[in-house]
Amino acid sequence: MRIDVLLKGALERLTFVSDTAQLDAQLLLAHVLSVSTSYFYTWPEKQVDVERIELFNGLLDRREQGEPIAYLLGHQAFWSLDLEVAPCTLIPRADTERLVEVVLSLVDESQKVNHILDLGTGTGAIALALASELPESNVVGIDLIDGAVVLAQRNAKKNKLNNVVFKQSRWFDALKGIEPFNFIVSNPPYIDPDDEHLSQGDVRFEPKSALVAENHGLADIEHIISVAPRFMKPNAYLVFEHGYDQAEVVRNSLSQAGFDRVESFQDLGNNDRVTVGRWSH
Repeated sequence: MRIDVLLKGALERLTFVSDTAQLDAQLLLAHVLSVSTSYFYTWPEKQVDVERIELFNGLLDRREQGEPIAYLLGHQAFWSLDLEVAPCTLIPRADTERLVEVVLSLVDESQKVNHILDLGTGTGAIALALASELPESNVVGIDLIDGAVVLAQRNAKKNKLNNVVFKQSRWFDALKGIEPFNFIVSNPPYIDPDDEHLSQGDVRFEPKSALVAENHGLADIEHIISVAPRFMKPNAYLVFEHGYDQAEVVRNSLSQAGFDRVESFQDLGNNDRVTVGRWSH
């Protein structure tokens, strides 16, 4: 069957399940054929063999059920990196790049080496982005899930980043005796267990342990705020990604815990998404 015919049929199948049906179809077929999507514009008349058509249809079946494109392809772009993804981790999102930007804006250029901790690292997206931008710094990524730690290690190797290590731990539990950090960053679980969005879109397929926190989504953020100062250097920063409606609560929690220079930053949709506080004690 011709490429253009295959793509037309795929578009018809995905139109009602995806806002990016045409791109989804192209990405899936490009994955099956091991080509770039530009190939389809140059060679629309090329024939695809039966075996690859079956593989393509299998991926379309899964996409029709709502499975995220990133899981079907096995990778996702983040910052300047290409990251392997798997169902044991969240899919890195563009809004999280805002956290990376905020951290980079806070780096003191006179201090060459920074010690950075990423809590709940998942694929390693935040840790690896910071490691790539701050090659003289040392980055530690922590995750509770063993599979996520292994995945993050593979992503470090894939992107040739040697200034980052990943450890299995429940938040700070495995960090006793470690050198204090200049930055502690986290995109922790912050969704209320009763949030209706958990039954919609990509998050249906993502691990609930990486999405959901008790106390209206604030339990893990509050735990990190309470413990982080023990692991922070003077004038170090604590930086969170959080829900679009949680900024005020997070700011108040930071201030009450003794942090200063507390400030929130907006994401691509103009929602307060990242909040930072400095530990000056």
